[in-house]
Amino acid sequence: MKPIAVALLLSATLTPLPLGGQSLSEVERRITSEVDASAAEAIDLLERAVNINSGSMNFDGVREVGVLFRQEFDALGFETQWIDGTSWDRAGHLIARRDGSGPRLLLIGHLDTVFEPSSPFQSFDREGDRAQGPGVVDMKGGDVVIVHALKALAASGELDDISITIVMTGDEERSGRPLDLARAALIEAAEEADIVLAFENGDSNPMTAVVARRGSSGWRLDVTGAPAHSSQLFQEEVGAGAAYEASRILSEFYDRLAGEPLLTFNPGVMLAGTDVDYDPSAAGGSAFGKSNVVAQTAVVTGDLRTITLEQLERARATMRFVVLESLPRTSATITFDDGYPPLAPSDGNLRLLAMFSQVSEDLGYGEVTAVDPRNAGAADVSFTAGFVEIAIDGLGPGGGNDHTVDEWIDLPTLAMQSKRAAVLMHRLARRPGVE
Repeated sequence: MKPIAVALLLSATLTPLPLGGQSLSEVERRITSEVDASAAEAIDLLERAVNINSGSMNFDGVREVGVLFRQEFDALGFETQWIDGTSWDRAGHLIARRDGSGPRLLLIGHLDTVFEPSSPFQSFDREGDRAQGPGVVDMKGGDVVIVHALKALAASGELDDISITIVMTGDEERSGRPLDLARAALIEAAEEADIVLAFENGDSNPMTAVVARRGSSGWRLDVTGAPAHSSQLFQEEVGAGAAYEASRILSEFYDRLAGEPLLTFNPGVMLAGTDVDYDPSAAGGSAFGKSNVVAQTAVVTGDLRTITLEQLERARATMRFVVLESLPRTSATITFDDGYPPLAPSDGNLRLLAMFSQVSEDLGYGEVTAVDPRNAGAADVSFTAGFVEIAIDGLGPGGGNDHTVDEWIDLPTLAMQSKRAAVLMHRLARRPGVE
């Protein structure tokens, strides 16, 4: 369908509706009725998924959750596949495909959580319309929204009108390495897709959606200085020492870059002394030194978050330039590692948000607005950037306290988000110019 049909999607499918919106069609009312009819079933599926521990490093648990959702997709007529993650030291990913007419949609979820078997937070606990549990909103709730939106489309006879690929990764919370292998299946799916719908919970407010995410990458600063008794510090033969040079570099990073919108660079770990032992796998280390000895070594590691690839390269260039300068008798090097790319804001993303918001208003839920990219962390949808011109994330349910033992979900938002997603997919298939 690319690239001409993508232009049609931008110009025709995503053309704003007339002022005042549109009422739901008979088919759309049937779709929403199917979601309501299966509301209890959706909560049951969520409970079963949450009660399986699937911390990123619990490979058996991640696979078990994959089996649970694989059965759901098999029942809907999808061709399913488990991609083994041994080569990137993780459990793997679930892929599901179903060919149909209309645009090719890529739906994104993930199976893992931040809660390993050692966590005290292990089970689904419901009180009325609220439930707590590991991954209940990030993002097993989003995975359930995918399933039940598709079930509603199937029950309404509308699923055949859409070509759908689903990728549920098994290592979103703690990505495997090398990252190019860990995200190869997702990127391959993105290369074939026209539109991406991702079901993270965004900022956990169902009245917002994500059209842009900052990328996250890492950096490491290594500094050396001349060891000497502190009484000789600043003398020509001793110079400034590694600690002062590391401080100078960080201060200049701040002076040169801190004012740029949506750019952050955080020195998360800093070690300095006579000897430094930094362990990347533990994201920490130790330092030995004395208050009367000039620091010979310093190591600083941090992250770098940017809204576009261009901003990333500009920031890296500035940081390299700062490191080239040095205080007397010191030297430094900086290295960068790629992580999650940014999902830059685009015309296609914004217009898809407008269409999603119109769906929400037609359903009686009100307007949906864009999440501030500062409040949207890195996520798998960003790996589709550069391949797909139309993407939106944050279609998962509402809740809060992600990544803590107080994580919770607002259960009625499962049905709300399932209705929104199902009607959106139906309209993407039915609007002019998509075939």
